[in-house]
Amino acid sequence: MCGIVAYVGHREAAPLILKGLKRLEYRGYDSAGIALMNQGLNIYKKKGKVKDLEEILDGEALQSNIGIGHTRWATHGEPNDRNAHPHFSNSGSLAIIHNGIIENYSAIKQNLVKKGYVFQSDTDTEVFVNFIQDIQQNTGCLLEEAVRLAMKEVVGAYAVVIMDAGTPNQLIAARKGSPLVIGVGDGEYFFASDATPIIEYTNEVIYLNDFELAVVRDGELTVKNVDNILQSPYIQTVELELEAIEKGGYDHFMLKEIFEQPRSVADCLRGRVNADSGHLVLGGLRDYTEKLSKAKRIVIVACGTSWHAGLVAEYIFEELARINVEVEYASEFRYRNPIIKEGDFVIAISQSGETADTLAAIELAKSKGATILGVCNVVGASIPRASHAGAYTHAGPEIGVASTKAFTAQVTVLTQMAIAVASKKGTLHEDTFRRLLFELERIPSKIEKVLKSDEKIREIAEKFKDARNFIYLGRGYNFPVALEGALKLKEISYIHAEGYPAAEMKHGPIALIDAEMPVVFIATKDSSYEKVVSNIQEVKARKGIVIAIVTEGDKLIPTMADYTIEIPAMHEALIPLVSVIPLQLLSYYIAVMRGCNVDQPRNLAKSVTVE
Repeated sequence: MCGIVAYVGHREAAPLILKGLKRLEYRGYDSAGIALMNQGLNIYKKKGKVKDLEEILDGEALQSNIGIGHTRWATHGEPNDRNAHPHFSNSGSLAIIHNGIIENYSAIKQNLVKKGYVFQSDTDTEVFVNFIQDIQQNTGCLLEEAVRLAMKEVVGAYAVVIMDAGTPNQLIAARKGSPLVIGVGDGEYFFASDATPIIEYTNEVIYLNDFELAVVRDGELTVKNVDNILQSPYIQTVELELEAIEKGGYDHFMLKEIFEQPRSVADCLRGRVNADSGHLVLGGLRDYTEKLSKAKRIVIVACGTSWHAGLVAEYIFEELARINVEVEYASEFRYRNPIIKEGDFVIAISQSGETADTLAAIELAKSKGATILGVCNVVGASIPRASHAGAYTHAGPEIGVASTKAFTAQVTVLTQMAIAVASKKGTLHEDTFRRLLFELERIPSKIEKVLKSDEKIREIAEKFKDARNFIYLGRGYNFPVALEGALKLKEISYIHAEGYPAAEMKHGPIALIDAEMPVVFIATKDSSYEKVVSNIQEVKARKGIVIAIVTEGDKLIPTMADYTIEIPAMHEALIPLVSVIPLQLLSYYIAVMRGCNVDQPRNLAKSVTVE
């Protein structure tokens, strides 16, 4: 989950790398560092954020046209200066940056210690670079060959970029399980964990595949696989606007991304849905819709917010398409022996498309004969490439660590999938099909309307910024929304929050209700409305404080709840796309009022590319 940036070419490397690291800080912000070739191979690194690194660089001679940089999310070794990347080899001739985990580092380290190697950090990364040095010294081979041989021996996930003091115009990169993209410019090359640091300079990129090794030497790029066979990398154009990765006047990326949801949901629908003509086509699934409509079972694998989107999809697929759906944590799915058969479909959901547990779940399901469909946001990421087919969410870059527009984009795509399958299967009446398309087209404007309640939600947040606990309750389609609302609050405000099905409150959580307990109900007009009203009464009878998300025009719940936030009426299956918006804003404003860093919450990183 660390961020990698490297450059070789005609530009000054240091400012380019530092700017790139800032764009990758969502991937980790425990420490940062940079290595440059300027009168020798020099490393500068510092615990903290990139701005802390910049402070120690002030006044340093940084002129260089080649360099590597890193922003860290700690795995092996606590966050401090000595564990920050880059790391030197013992000889001081090699410097490395690394994203991932080397699982067999301990055994390798023991062998190296016996040979006299001394380690300056607690990281697996320093073991990796010294292992490469040891191979090179023992065999007399070129560095790229030493890296290739090391790739055959190390176990785990990695994306690495290596500099060699003896070859000042060379960068070597390798990848297995962790993302690495190469930007191709005019006589210059950029390496990064994703395209955001690159797009300012070139939109031509190569996505390095697993077990591939890239070497840039004297302005020329070659790519080989781990068996030393020359590859012909595919150069593709990235459709990403520079302004999409800037704050655009908002105080935080998270707030910007919350307010981008009318557009991001519209982008998920564009070209796919036309209610007037009764048109619904997901191009990436065109060849699989009929097969999916005949499936006996769908398994959804995901983590975090994507798992919540999968839970919403479970309700929609089962209701509309009458297909059995199971939603699994990818991290649990991969460590048991799941019953997967040929004919089963596995839908893998991931914003980044690089989530390590989800990738592993895909490989396990594929080995058992399942058909894999990916739902991802990042074009060219690992999960889309590992899937048989799928659909992109087209939400645009999401920089805030806590997902907001990714959730609504995923639910939008999954809803379209369910409607398309139900229509093909014949379980959806034509009138309902048309109504769903009609209402889907109007979701962006309904989100826009809810965003106008911004000031009211801010006022409610002011009342609860000092709360120590929250409970979120919902039923049916809104139960996953309750889980997502609770996750958002604890992620960015550090307030303990739990989500439950509203009916489960009586089976334990009701013991927590008192006059200091805020309880958020998603209490919209749907098939569970009367039941939720009863649950609200149970909370009020115990002096709990009720914040209710209600349908416009509701006359009953406002007489019972302490605070209400209205959302427009819509088809029950589409409510999660809108009911989640006030919960995102509530979490955001509470976190800001508590002085929290909402874009970079403690201990978290955006893309979980390691276990």
